[in-house]
Amino acid sequence: MNLTFDRFGSILFALIGAMFIVESRSISTSAYGSEVGPNMFPLGLGIILILLSLRLFWETLKQKGTKNATSSPDKLNYKRFLPILVATFLYVFLLETLGYVIASFLFLTFSFRVMGSASIVKAALVSLVFSAGVFFIYVYLLKGTLPEFPAWLGV
Repeated sequence: MNLTFDRFGSILFALIGAMFIVESRSISTSAYGSEVGPNMFPLGLGIILILLSLRLFWETLKQKGTKNATSSPDKLNYKRFLPILVATFLYVFLLETLGYVIASFLFLTFSFRVMGSASIVKAALVSLVFSAGVFFIYVYLLKGTLPEFPAWLGV
């Protein structure tokens, strides 16, 4: 961990989070009868980004007296990064075609496995619960809209 880089990074991400909050206020508050408007996601993302940035800044201040440990370029793990990058593009591309639950389930299961999950069953179970849970909360409780199941599935 490079403390100077982390400190400047936390400040930069806090500023980006503030920009998200400011710009989300210029987005309309409702969309197509949904009670959750398109301004909610950027607003929430901005708040989360600022909170995480403050946490990172606090952690770097606590470790001020310790030695900076920078990771060498040899330790960069492209074998994990590149497959997840490709999976992210596929996820975005197939989201409308497969629907939110199926696309998210496949993306999360693959990502968990690439990141080192020991069990495919646990990865699939967590992915399914998370995808279905987010879909249920967002669509049925918050009255938002997400891509439904595909028509060819017959659900």
